[in-house]
Amino acid sequence: MDDNELYPIGDVARRTGLSVSAIRYYSDAGILAPTRVTEAGHRLYDIRAIAQLELVRTLRDLGTGLDDARRLLGGETTLHDLVVTHLELVERQERDLRARRAVLRTLVKQGGTAAQAALMHKLVSMPDEERERLVDDFWNEVGDGLDVNPDFVDRLREVRPHLPEDPSAAQLEAWIELADLVRDEEFRRAVRSYLQDAFSTPPGRLMAATPVQDFIYGSGTTIMREIMDAYRSGLPADAPRSQELAVRLVEAAAPLGGRQATAELRREMAAKFIEIDEFLREEPPLDDSRFDHTHGRYLSLVSAINGTPSATDEQAMPFAWISAALRASLPRTSLQGGA
Repeated sequence: MDDNELYPIGDVARRTGLSVSAIRYYSDAGILAPTRVTEAGHRLYDIRAIAQLELVRTLRDLGTGLDDARRLLGGETTLHDLVVTHLELVERQERDLRARRAVLRTLVKQGGTAAQAALMHKLVSMPDEERERLVDDFWNEVGDGLDVNPDFVDRLREVRPHLPEDPSAAQLEAWIELADLVRDEEFRRAVRSYLQDAFSTPPGRLMAATPVQDFIYGSGTTIMREIMDAYRSGLPADAPRSQELAVRLVEAAAPLGGRQATAELRREMAAKFIEIDEFLREEPPLDDSRFDHTHGRYLSLVSAINGTPSATDEQAMPFAWISAALRASLPRTSLQGGA
């Protein structure tokens, strides 16, 4: 193309992919005037004008408004500033669309009513402060008068949803479900009943004791992680590495009770771990389905919202495996004296 050559509107339309009527409209709207207009009224455009029309077409394809295109070509803004502003707008629209999609998909699944639709839209648009209050109300009612170590209940309530600034549709759907559940009186009673049955009697009360929880989530974190890794790898409980880890667990836990990490303490803890394992397998009240539909459901939805691995808290540790590893580490005389 010759830099000095002028092109009729038909050629410009073919080169830019715009229609003749669109080019005329942009001229009449003051977005881009033709380079020259002949006495016969024919509009002519040079190479620079054609390049600007191609830019306008690209911006329009991206959803930029005519006023913004006019400001850009008029030198009132830069392309970078215009693109940054438009990107922010598109991202806001994208978040709004994801929220609408989450509401609509949930309504389709539940066969919801107009009232439910309004509620769900309110939930996805809820400020962070309101979300916090909703979860606080849930735990205040669940924990009020619960015959469980208050420190343990406080630790449970620390596991809470934090919807990111730019959530996915799946995270929004999980939040809608969780928000609906924590507002539901029947769900609150079910979670409260589960926690009461699980942690108000031995050995659940022992597991919920503050020193034990501090050990599991504090000083004992490293050894507990190593034990979980060994267990998940399929390492037999009587393998030397398994026994070493189990003995280290006892050595780390012994100071909690003012004890020495003797063979006798290993035998006692092996028996206690078996008791805990049997307790967690009892049916009722602690069958898996009950956990899955109460506190377990709360945990899984929080994990989905936060984008973290699913947590199953009290059901995570392989107590029977640890017990077997401890028993394998005991001298034969200690085994003969144990249960």
